[in-house]
Amino acid sequence: MKTIGLLKNTVQEYEWGSHTAIPELLGQPASGKPQAELWMGTHPCAPSMVRHQGGWIPLSRLIEKYPQEMLGQSVKKKYQNKLPYLFKVLAAVKPLSLQAHPSIKQAKEGFEKENRLGTPIGAPNRNYKDNNHKPECICALTPFWALNGFRKIHDIIYLLTKICPKGLKEELRELKKYTDPFGLKYFFNALMTMNKKKKNRMIVEALGNAKAFSKKNHIFKWIIKLHSEYPYDMGILSPALLNLIRLKPGQAMFLSEGVLHAHLEGVGIELMANSDNVLRGGLTPKHIDVQELLNVLHFEEIEVTILKPKKINNCERVFLAPAEEFLLSIIEIKKGINFSSPENRSIEIIFCTAGSATIYDVDGDKEVDLFKGTSVVIPSVINKYMINGNATLFKAAVPI
Repeated sequence: MKTIGLLKNTVQEYEWGSHTAIPELLGQPASGKPQAELWMGTHPCAPSMVRHQGGWIPLSRLIEKYPQEMLGQSVKKKYQNKLPYLFKVLAAVKPLSLQAHPSIKQAKEGFEKENRLGTPIGAPNRNYKDNNHKPECICALTPFWALNGFRKIHDIIYLLTKICPKGLKEELRELKKYTDPFGLKYFFNALMTMNKKKKNRMIVEALGNAKAFSKKNHIFKWIIKLHSEYPYDMGILSPALLNLIRLKPGQAMFLSEGVLHAHLEGVGIELMANSDNVLRGGLTPKHIDVQELLNVLHFEEIEVTILKPKKINNCERVFLAPAEEFLLSIIEIKKGINFSSPENRSIEIIFCTAGSATIYDVDGDKEVDLFKGTSVVIPSVINKYMINGNATLFKAAVPI
């Protein structure tokens, strides 16, 4: 394939999704069901379709058929003829599960183990859907609330002492003795394996105290809100354990392997390695495997870096996230300011979030009109392309 291809993508309907955000972005009527994610890529759960020779063909099949033209030599070789990233729009009105992603070594071992055990890929108790890791970067389109990594241990002790001094008296005493990753792991394990009777008493105490402090602190507001969605789930304490983040539109953050996190509310553009491996710890009716989660988690304190895009030319800004598989950037064009691609590039997917534009191959005669909600794939074989109009676009690429 040697032309720019229009994409048709799958919308994933999960119960935590928005009824309106993705339909409005796509210019489509609401379906009446919560629409949580729009997937752009080749993941077998929902591969994008490409307009090709008058019909529609899965992007994965085009890459299998023309790996050199689509990916370019270096990406073709490094990623064994596969697209290394998955591009998404995420729209949450309810919190996603408290979760972490495995390293690539853990993913390969877990995937092979569950295959040997004969656990079906679609089984609800399956932990590993593929053999890849899942570093990810999310950029806010609206104000976006999230949890990202364990906060400082002395802050955890302070916050939990305020809301459940009786229910967690013994556990907090031990954490005060061992304020290191070992102590934090021991403490977290105690929370996750607590018997139901003690857990329920502790949560009642935590809720009562959180309400007293909630007017002045978003941490306690979120504890109350999480309980309204997932009553008596241990995950409701996660805002006191993890860094509570509010991204402004245009800001982003990176999530690496082994980091406990949850997206709480908002609409964002998400780019990640091509994987669907999730180990859950709470805030979900789905499968939770505490022991496997403990094996995957990193228990170091984290200070979250808010990513602001770095300007690389007159209309493109890039988020410098530490990932080998992907690079996320924002392209903003207007009258008199057009985008011109570099010649040294691999396969790219572009998604339009506002306005309208035209993208065209400089050396060919192919051009595609871009409107809010449309997306295209640009094969590596296209030496140079340009975009003009008045639009905001997000670009997924592979670092070269």
